[in-house]
Amino acid sequence: WAIGGDGWAYDIGFGGLDHVMASGQDVNVLVLDTEVYSNTGGQKSKSTRSGATAKFASSGKIGTKKDIARIFMSYDNVYVASISLGGNMQQTIKALDEAEKHKGPSIVIAYAPCITHGIKSGMKNSIKEEKLAVETGYVLLMRYFDNKLYLDSSEPNFDKYDEFLSNEVRYKSLKIKNEKEASELLEINKNNAVNRYKEYKELSNKN
Repeated sequence: WAIGGDGWAYDIGFGGLDHVMASGQDVNVLVLDTEVYSNTGGQKSKSTRSGATAKFASSGKIGTKKDIARIFMSYDNVYVASISLGGNMQQTIKALDEAEKHKGPSIVIAYAPCITHGIKSGMKNSIKEEKLAVETGYVLLMRYFDNKLYLDSSEPNFDKYDEFLSNEVRYKSLKIKNEKEASELLEINKNNAVNRYKEYKELSNKN
């Protein structure tokens, strides 16, 4: 197993990761996706979503999150999964077990709350935040192997999406600085989530 963060997987080390996933070798990769460069103090990355702020990106991210799951799903014999421990513990265990047993490259992308998110109730409630992320469609639970996509998320409650965003300082802080821009970027954030679910749902129906 190789373990790294989103800064490595989505940006700095993506070329190497892409090479490994295309190699056909029996290698397992776990990506701890915090959606921000945490180790360097808080910078936006290609995993950061629209409207999210960070210590060195206070004006909010413009642009969408890179979908590395879709990228690696285009390769032959690659196992791909997206997990959230608080969202569904059994799905997390199943995905890790399947990745381990898969004869070929596998990548598991784990949504990982971080102190830089500024969760309103504190990191002690990060599991609850992970659960809400899945319930609202902010995070999708899925597994892909043998050219089949299994969408493990239930139908999201997008009406609670704004509630999830308001729970975290990374999304709330921009509203204080520029409410109009924040509203526009967070609406893009939500629309991206809605469209992502629709796309993955359509793909899963083709199994």
